[in-house]
Amino acid sequence: MLVFPMLAASLVLSTSADLLPAFGPAYSSAPVSSDGGRCAKRPAPSAKVELLSAKQPSRGRGSLAAQKAFAAGDANVEEVAVAAPPTRESKYVCPSDMAMIGSGFCIDVYEASLLQVERDGHESPWPYYSTVPKGVTVRAVSQEGVFPQGYVSGEQAAAACEQSGKRLCKPDEWRSACMGPRNTTFPYGNTRETGRCNDNGRSAMHFFNPALDDKPEHRWMWGAAGNMIDPRLNQLDGTLTRTGERAGCTNEYGVFDMVGNLHEWIDDPDGTFQGGYYLDTHLNGDGCYYRTTAHPVSHLDYSTGFRCCADVEDP
Repeated sequence: MLVFPMLAASLVLSTSADLLPAFGPAYSSAPVSSDGGRCAKRPAPSAKVELLSAKQPSRGRGSLAAQKAFAAGDANVEEVAVAAPPTRESKYVCPSDMAMIGSGFCIDVYEASLLQVERDGHESPWPYYSTVPKGVTVRAVSQEGVFPQGYVSGEQAAAACEQSGKRLCKPDEWRSACMGPRNTTFPYGNTRETGRCNDNGRSAMHFFNPALDDKPEHRWMWGAAGNMIDPRLNQLDGTLTRTGERAGCTNEYGVFDMVGNLHEWIDDPDGTFQGGYYLDTHLNGDGCYYRTTAHPVSHLDYSTGFRCCADVEDP
């Protein structure tokens, strides 16, 4: 079993979104900057929210969980539009939001974000900083310029891909897409270029929980009482970045962010995610070789995301 990242949960934490941190200040869902003020990731309550676009979309708050998260003085925010669905000319080619890897399969260009699917078929963007409660149906979308979904388990990732007619990537598929046609350690080459991918972020866990340290006897604290599903973590400046924001974090296949930003679940019933996240792309293997096997597929925390794959048929 591989050593897992210092900031990934060392224990299987409770997934209840109602739990508060065991220590540190009481939290709300509002983004926080390092000086304690609100950051640019969420507009002030009086600000007009932009409609979703390919470049600067706003993450929606149309879901029940989002409404609860923003219940304190943010009820007048406009409902955002949902991006147009991808197109697919035939089963022999990839959908427009995916890239063809060789001639064998398709992979999402960007890390996944989620849409909530209501019983009447209506869809609304799911907040990227929220866990997905049991009974809520979501599906995966691959879109440029949005904050991708963390706080997701391997089971939820697989279900979200299936809802969109896709599937989780097999381990070798994921790595092949990451390394590109030149078969390099990082998408862009064999030598790490710090910051080219989102691999040098800051620790929100330490920021919001100053009592934390890295002593082995205190490792339990990382997963205690829901700290690692605190919705503030990926909203802090210097942590998660928008999909495609690091324009150099790609290869000739045209897929982005496969190293850093968020761990990405792959198709493994024993639980594996690959690629590292914004604080670590090294401990469990460099770049595209990064692979964590320490958690079951039911695990989730702020660092766990995913992207989907799909099959193509021979003409």
